[in-house]
Amino acid sequence: MVSSQRSTGRLRTALNRIAGATALAQVVAAGALMGYAAVKRRGRRPYRFPTAPVAPITAGPDEVSVFTFGRDLYEQMLADIGSATSTVYFETFIWKADEVGERFRQALVDAAARGVDVYVVWDQFANLVVDPRFFHHLDGVHTQSQPVVAMAMPSLRNIGRDHRKLLIVDSKVAYVGGYNIGSTYADRWRDTHAKVVGPSVADLENVFVDHWNQRPYASLARRRRIPELRSPGSRRWDTEIDVHRNTPRVAVYPIRNMYLEAIDRASERIWMTQAYLIPDHDVLAALHEACERGVDVRIIIPAESNHVVADWLSRGYYERLLGYGVHLLLYQGAMVHAKTCTIDGIWSTIGTANIDRMSLQGNYEVNISVIGDQVASQMEEIFGIDSRNCLELDADQWRDRSVMAKFTEALLAPWRPFF
Repeated sequence: MVSSQRSTGRLRTALNRIAGATALAQVVAAGALMGYAAVKRRGRRPYRFPTAPVAPITAGPDEVSVFTFGRDLYEQMLADIGSATSTVYFETFIWKADEVGERFRQALVDAAARGVDVYVVWDQFANLVVDPRFFHHLDGVHTQSQPVVAMAMPSLRNIGRDHRKLLIVDSKVAYVGGYNIGSTYADRWRDTHAKVVGPSVADLENVFVDHWNQRPYASLARRRRIPELRSPGSRRWDTEIDVHRNTPRVAVYPIRNMYLEAIDRASERIWMTQAYLIPDHDVLAALHEACERGVDVRIIIPAESNHVVADWLSRGYYERLLGYGVHLLLYQGAMVHAKTCTIDGIWSTIGTANIDRMSLQGNYEVNISVIGDQVASQMEEIFGIDSRNCLELDADQWRDRSVMAKFTEALLAPWRPFF
C-alpha cells in the first residue's frame, strides 16, 4: 500500500514537472517569436497596396459603399460627423492618440459643442498603451468604456472585449467593418469597411443603443448619470441587409452560425478574407464539405500579421485546409485585417468578427450580411484585386517545412482555444 502511494506520488510529481516544462517552453517560444517579429518590423517602410474604387451600390432599399483604404474611409466618417445635426454614436475597439485619433476626438467634441448628442464607447484593454489623458478631454461627449476586468460581475460572459467598430450619424448613415482608429490603419493596413445609407441603418443603430443601455459594468451612481438612449422607432423587415451581433453578456453568438449556414449553402465559390484564421472543428468541417461538393474555396490571410503568435496558431491548420482543397492566399507587404466573405455571387458579409474563438464565441462583434448580386460583384472585384497582391501557398512546399516549424506549431497548439 505504501509502495503504491509512493509510486503514485512520483508519477504525479513527474507529470507536474512535464506540464510545467511544457508551459515554460510555450512561453519562451511565444516570447521569442514576438521578439523576432518586432525586430523584423522595425524600420519597415509603408507598402502601397492596391485598393478598389469606392462607389455606392444598391442593396434593396439600402445603399452600400465599400471602403478598402483607411484614409478614404476616415475622410468620409469625419465629414459625416462634421455635418451631424442631431446624434452621433461612435464605438471602437482601438483608438490611437495620434494624428488620426486626435482628428476624430476633435470632430466628436466639436459636434457636441454645436448641440449634437454624441455618445462614444471604446475598449479599455485594447487601449492600455494609449495615454489615458487622451480620453479625459471628450468635453460634452457622453462616454462609456468596456473595462479591462469586470470585477463587479465575474463571469466568463463578462470577459469578452468590445471588438465592434460602429459609427451612426443622425440615424441616416452607418459605418461598420474592421477599421480601428489610428494613423497606422490609415495607409499601412488593408482593411474593409461598409457605409450603409437607408432603412438598415436603424438595425445598426439598435446594436449601439442596446449595448449602451445595458451598462452592466457601471456602478449604481454612474448608471444614474448615464442617459438612456431610445431605440430606433421603425425597423423594416424587407431589407436585403441583416445585422448579426455577438453579445457575450447574454451568451448570444449568431455570427458563427451565420458563417456556418452560408458555407453550407455554397455551391460554386467561397471567397473569404480573414485577419486571423483559427477555425474550430465545425468551421473546418463545413469548409471540408464545401470542397467535397466542388466549391472553389479561397481564403486570403496575411503572410505576416500583427500578432505573430496568432500566425503560428493559424499555421497549424494550413496542412489540413490544403488537404481539403482550400486555396490559401498569403497577402504580401501589409497587414490584411479585413473580415469579409462572398459566396456564389449572391451573399456577402462585412464586419468585425474574425474566424477565431475570441470573435465567434467571446467578444462583442457585429457583421452585416447582404443578399444581392451587386454587392457580391463588388466584393468579388475587391477579392480579385487583393488576390493579385498574394502568393498562393503550395501544399507540397508547406508539407516540407522545417521540423522546427512543425514542432513550434505543435507546442503552441494548446493555446488555440484562447485565441
